Amino acid sequence: MSNTKYTIGVDYGTESGRAVLVNVATGEEVATAVHAYGDGVIDERLPGDDKPLPPDFALQNPQDYIEVLKVTIPRVLAEAGVSPDDVIGIGTDFTACTMLPVKADGTPLCQIPELRNNPFSWIKLWKHHAAQAEANQLNAIAEERGEEWLGLYGGKISSEWMIPKIWETLNKAPEIFDAADRFVEAADWIVWQLTGQERRASCTAGYKAIWNKEKGYPSNDFFAALDPRLADLTTTKLSTEIYPLGERAGSLTPAMAAQIGLKPGIAVPIGNVDAHVAVPASTVTAPGTMVMIMGTSTCHLVMGDEEKVVEGMCGVVEDGIIAGLYGYEAGQSCVGDHFAWLTDNCVPPSYFEEAEGRGITIHQLLEEKAAAQKPGEHGLLALDWWNGNRSVLVDVDLTGMMVGMTLATKAEDMYRALIEATAYGTRVIIESFVQSGVPINELVAAGGLPGRNKLLMQIYADVTGQEIKISGTDQAGAKGSAMFAAVAAGKAAGGYDDIVEAATHMATLQDVVYKPIPEHVEVYNQLYADYRILHDYFGRGANDVMKRLKALRKSVRG
Repeated sequence: MSNTKYTIGVDYGTESGRAVLVNVATGEEVATAVHAYGDGVIDERLPGDDKPLPPDFALQNPQDYIEVLKVTIPRVLAEAGVSPDDVIGIGTDFTACTMLPVKADGTPLCQIPELRNNPFSWIKLWKHHAAQAEANQLNAIAEERGEEWLGLYGGKISSEWMIPKIWETLNKAPEIFDAADRFVEAADWIVWQLTGQERRASCTAGYKAIWNKEKGYPSNDFFAALDPRLADLTTTKLSTEIYPLGERAGSLTPAMAAQIGLKPGIAVPIGNVDAHVAVPASTVTAPGTMVMIMGTSTCHLVMGDEEKVVEGMCGVVEDGIIAGLYGYEAGQSCVGDHFAWLTDNCVPPSYFEEAEGRGITIHQLLEEKAAAQKPGEHGLLALDWWNGNRSVLVDVDLTGMMVGMTLATKAEDMYRALIEATAYGTRVIIESFVQSGVPINELVAAGGLPGRNKLLMQIYADVTGQEIKISGTDQAGAKGSAMFAAVAAGKAAGGYDDIVEAATHMATLQDVVYKPIPEHVEVYNQLYADYRILHDYFGRGANDVMKRLKALRKSVRG
């Protein structure tokens, strides 16, 4: 056993889980390992089943989450040559709302043979959008009843959140609803597997399940107004015992320790959401700085001293990111996914041949070609709704659009236009916060995209008109989870007393700062004005053609 102590953070993303081994004293990431989920995103058919899933389903296999632990943790220990004796804690974070129905002991219903072929027994991933009808009805009932809590979620509860997903199960598969003893966030379920204790986090409950620190959940009367069978949902199938971030959820069980190669009894913190845990990992522990966690989607997090109502925000939760502050969340459902869609469907073979011949990726080639253009040169303007709109419109039935296409339009034109569209969407979010009295004085970018795409970050600076700093880690989720593991372990074990102290020692920023280029800002202000016209025209009900097309598609496909 050495004097150097380590923690492990495990970040569960959309396609894979990644673990990082961190030196508690310095914050150095000494080893990282990634493991892709065996079943990935289940959106066509269940494993071993030929029957197609309904539209807008996005499911996952909970066993994939366990496999991440079994594969990545021994790998990072071996790579770094670190003894399990020197690891004082393991923390986790998840995409959310990623929800599964379980029995009272935590067994997922999809692992019960007689229920396995029912898609509602599986995990509903965050981007499962089939509960939009329930979300619409929930919002209408809440507005009609004058529910005060609705404003704390920007005026709408998303179909991605917990209650619409549960209600969808009740409506479409009541037998699964009845069989489920609990509906639980995957963020809380993995902590349950590590510790043997069900410990629901204030972060997941507050942002995704309409729980409030002062007032609890909405009333039983509200849930009964949705459906009488939901009247006692919070006390029977959820939980009123909610635990704050930074608290120790429990200790690693001997059984799990044996599976993943760590010592039993080490600290396990309360679970967290991938975006929220990235904030302190990016050095941000005070109000006024928005952290953009940029990957397949983007989450926008900012803290304030007061509770404000902001249009289209995903939620404001007291202590939701850092204790003593109000944490605000907004987001875009599709960012990196835009660029992946483009390369998968719209890029000619000659581009791939050129990239291969030069030994670079197709994304690097497109970035290089797009960077050679001036703002406005490609003549395109896009709406960034390929996976719906999370903020500020909160409508998954909206779809993407690109205006200005001609026979001369090339792949790099579309690539740059999609980058710009996501930047415009972020500017809408920033303006919504500022206009509602939540100051945003600087931007910090984290996640997988900022370190890989300089063009993207420069465009964001030009479109928003703000300087952008970059998190010192490409694994902000996993790094933040490792920091919270150090807090759960406590100073006596070699950790820290709170997350602010941990951030002082463990979090860093890169030296690079992206600054707006004045002549680019001028052009993008013009383009943004047109973006807002299209945004409001198609997004606020003046023209619902996107929804009509989507509905027609569903009816034709059956």
